[in-house]
Amino acid sequence: MIKNFKWLLLVSLTFVACNNDDSPATVIDSSDGLPLTAGTANFSKYVALGNSLTSGFSDGALFKRGQEGAYTNIMAQQFKLVGGGDFKIPYTNDNVGGLLFSGQVNPAFGPRLYFNGTAPVPVTGPPTTEVFNPAIVAAGPYNNTGVPGAKSFHLLSPTYGAAAGLANGTANPYYVRFAPNGTTSVLAYAMGQAPTFFSLWIGNNDVLGYATTGGDGTNPITPASGAPGVGFDGTYAALVTTLTSGGAKGVVANIPYVTSIPFFKTVPYNPLTASAIGKGNVAVGTATINALNAQLYGPLKQALTAFGAGSRINLLSTTAANPLLIKDESLPNLSVQLTAAFTPTLGAQTAAFYGAVFGQARQATATDLVLLTTQSAISAAPTAADSGLGSAPPAPLNSFGITYPLQDKHVLIPTEITELKTATDAFNGIIKSLADSKGLAFVDANAFLSQIDNGGIVANNFTMSSTFVTGGTFSLDGVHPSPRGYAFIANKFIEAINAKFGSNLKGVNVGNYQILYPATL
Repeated sequence: MIKNFKWLLLVSLTFVACNNDDSPATVIDSSDGLPLTAGTANFSKYVALGNSLTSGFSDGALFKRGQEGAYTNIMAQQFKLVGGGDFKIPYTNDNVGGLLFSGQVNPAFGPRLYFNGTAPVPVTGPPTTEVFNPAIVAAGPYNNTGVPGAKSFHLLSPTYGAAAGLANGTANPYYVRFAPNGTTSVLAYAMGQAPTFFSLWIGNNDVLGYATTGGDGTNPITPASGAPGVGFDGTYAALVTTLTSGGAKGVVANIPYVTSIPFFKTVPYNPLTASAIGKGNVAVGTATINALNAQLYGPLKQALTAFGAGSRINLLSTTAANPLLIKDESLPNLSVQLTAAFTPTLGAQTAAFYGAVFGQARQATATDLVLLTTQSAISAAPTAADSGLGSAPPAPLNSFGITYPLQDKHVLIPTEITELKTATDAFNGIIKSLADSKGLAFVDANAFLSQIDNGGIVANNFTMSSTFVTGGTFSLDGVHPSPRGYAFIANKFIEAINAKFGSNLKGVNVGNYQILYPATL
């Protein structure tokens, strides 16, 4: 049986520096030849608030070149042309990515990825960016206050930059690194600079965290309603009310549907061909499929059919691509029924195990979204920690997605996708309403990213699509923008600012920005 499905789809991809096909939906031209003007906006003190997108996070890490290419920094350079001031960034030390905690590497942070011609892989080299470096704090304050991982309510937390909170997750090392102390919120930090103009793009992680954990409940969606620091409506109102309290103008953006990003669109629901299962040997794969049908899928199909749930499982095909085996917690649990059905042939103990494993199992369909990170789990052996049963299953039930169901954390099922869309729509309604009531420029990021995902957009004669690796919009983590993607986003923010405040900022040529960063920077 196949042992490694990692990067199954990428083995045939060839790295390209740019793309320019003729299938776009929209063409953008940011040059009109008219003189530059700030309009009614005052960019002399621009402060950016947000999460990883604001900071320039890319390819799974925060690193110096990525920070330089952040949409916020691109915007700030355009603001300078019409009276904008300096835009200070809490730069990391290198282009490796990753963080040091008192000199110790934490593998949860970086390094960044690069495309080696076959697959995204980590760059080599040690990280050199220390979280507890007082010189970084002393060099502040910084105009870019974007904090990777931040949710909306985190910007209000006075302890989000407290080193003592790292152990229990109430603080964030990216903010600890430049926060002036452990009692100043990100919002207070920004307001302490008396901004004349601000950008706010927050809320993505309020839904994205739930999505990237497969909706397994470990990272819940923020409630739509509640007091500041609890519900999205109260929190967002507190943010924009405070930011505009001194007369500052600003621009805000809404939240894209998670279904428009490669993290949820790259791994197919049905990658199990005879060739794949046979590791390139179709004969071996065919024999394996026949054995699976006789020993597992056939008996499961027969038992489930008896209980009126035969559609959950179908026999595998030796000639077509087959779907992954997954757990769907929204299904009625038939563990007891399956245990009873298998006891005569398997014995009570083994039958009970089969019942527990397959009580909510089904084959994936096109309405399911397999996470990008699940790619490395397909065909891997479940462990006691990730099997969902507290024990590692024995052979032959030791192959995720083939003989053992992928778990909740691996796949977004339709009910979870609906939850995410409902929450995103609610959050976006709140953002638009407050943008209108406070006189802010508004960026419909959800609309343009949906367009990028559905036909593409042409900017400066280059097609921007959501295709993983080669699409030009997203980086290798499948979530954050590429260099060109950030430039495109900067232009969309600038368009909104021009429309609202009568400015005439020109934007940048996205063709001058790479699709992906190379191994060496």
